[in-house]
Amino acid sequence: MTFSIVVMGVSGCGKSTLGRLIAEGLSLPFVEGDDLHPPANIQKMAAGQALNDDDRVEFLRNIGEALASHATSGVVVSCSALKRQYRDTLRSYSSAISFVLADVSREVLMARLAARKGHFMPASLLESQLAILERPGEDERAFFVDGLLPPAEQAAHILDQIRTT
Repeated sequence: MTFSIVVMGVSGCGKSTLGRLIAEGLSLPFVEGDDLHPPANIQKMAAGQALNDDDRVEFLRNIGEALASHATSGVVVSCSALKRQYRDTLRSYSSAISFVLADVSREVLMARLAARKGHFMPASLLESQLAILERPGEDERAFFVDGLLPPAEQAAHILDQIRTT
């Protein structure tokens, strides 16, 4: 079975860490979505400006191309994929995608972002992300996990869900 997985969610939810662990557990490559942002997006976020739908077009295309290039072998990609329309865009590149979302409270997210060093995404943009986050619907082949669990436990939980569905 080929797995294409997008670990999604707002900044600070642990997408990259969880994605790497899931990829390792499935012996798949991991693609860091942050590396696929166009430079203008990174500059905008670093300046404390939220991205809009137009800003995300090239980013989602880059994520989609990463998914498509691994369609037959499988891949795990981190990408915020906050809105259903963004996830629909990603599905247009590869229909066999599962989404993973670690549920984390606003308070924990703020604490994580305040402690994070060297990342272009400032904590001040969290509210804008939370405002547009649309949890995946039942028809979106999504898996959810408690984001307060240690990352290895989160990954084990998700891997169990993936392997039993």
